[in-house]
Amino acid sequence: MAESVISLKDARLTLQANTGRVDILRGISLEVARGETLGLVGPSGSGKSSLLMLMGGLEQATGGQVSVLGRDLSAMNEDALARFRRGHLGVVFQSFHLIPTMTALENVATPLELAGIPDAFARAEAEIAAVGLAERAGHYPAQLSGGEQQRVALARAAAPRPDILLADEPTGNLDGATGSAIMELLFGLRDRHGATLVLVTHAPDLAARCDRVVHLRDGRISRPQAGDAAE
Repeated sequence: MAESVISLKDARLTLQANTGRVDILRGISLEVARGETLGLVGPSGSGKSSLLMLMGGLEQATGGQVSVLGRDLSAMNEDALARFRRGHLGVVFQSFHLIPTMTALENVATPLELAGIPDAFARAEAEIAAVGLAERAGHYPAQLSGGEQQRVALARAAAPRPDILLADEPTGNLDGATGSAIMELLFGLRDRHGATLVLVTHAPDLAARCDRVVHLRDGRISRPQAGDAAE
């Protein structure tokens, strides 16, 4: 059996809102194997993005256990989580999260410099070229299209050569043709670096390319139901 790199045991996430307690995730138990591509699908509000955030240590579980690469994330403080993410995880957001005052190249090189990688800019240049933006490396995010910004975000996530890539609706803000191109790049980066890939998507064609699909509904893993992947 393949080694598990992400393990959730009865993981729960409860937030306090003005109206009272809100149960976001209600006892998720899930294993993700090394090298696997896992799709998280389900209707809006089902907890897909929150589950991805737990896996990345960007949200802390309020119950149960979340372990990544053998480390219990619930036992780590914010500084330790940040160091752990920097060394092992790449995260791609739907809204890009690029630094507007930095060029595309600088956006990709910065996390490498923070990690103390000596050839940060050379590696960043290679990753920018790998996503087809070598000629746009000196441009700022505002000078790039949505598809180009997402390419930069992919390059930034892949540049540290993480063990795990997490992608939250990576094609959600893009038109069909651009989304298809980003999808090809995402799977290409996975193959090139051998990373485990977990992605949240509403796109049936993207989910269909995953090794396995997990359906969520009302904060729980549910059996596949018609329309889940497209909602």
